[in-house]
Amino acid sequence: MNLIIEITQSKIIKSLSLIFFGSILLAISAKIKIPFYPVPMTMQTFVVLFLGLSFGYKIGLATVSLYLLEGIVGLPVFSNSPERGVGLIYFTGPTMGYLIGFLFATYLASFVKLKDNYFIIFLKLTLSVSTIYIFGILWLGTLIGWDKPLIELGITPFLLAEIIKIILLTILAKKIFKFRKFI
Repeated sequence: MNLIIEITQSKIIKSLSLIFFGSILLAISAKIKIPFYPVPMTMQTFVVLFLGLSFGYKIGLATVSLYLLEGIVGLPVFSNSPERGVGLIYFTGPTMGYLIGFLFATYLASFVKLKDNYFIIFLKLTLSVSTIYIFGILWLGTLIGWDKPLIELGITPFLLAEIIKIILLTILAKKIFKFRKFI
């Protein structure tokens, strides 16, 4: 009986550690801006998909949820915080749809399997990251109006960077699955 309790406690501690360190990784990825055309690129969406690939949907969703909660309570974890505000005010701003989309993208990325070929992995990751932009545009349209050029404002500037990140993750996916065995 004690052995079962120790194993269970060990799994809980391991999961909580992964969630905590994953949220730190996500916060760091939001702060690093890589010069890119037409807008600077962060590695946030890369990490969001990585969390789903490497941790699976349960730990991945818990990690992204913790990250969002950290930002909502006022920790400066979001991409442009504290410069553009913190907490709930920042969260409910123009990027809220994208941030909520992180949850869906993490969940969908967890369905990439080792047996999938690279083309299928690429398609699944493209679908996953697309949910970020779908939720982003839905919220942006609600916030600033549907008469604005939403695709040009909320998607087009990020397309090239997203394609590069998806290609990189597609190439790394089989290696990431080997890491998943240890979780």
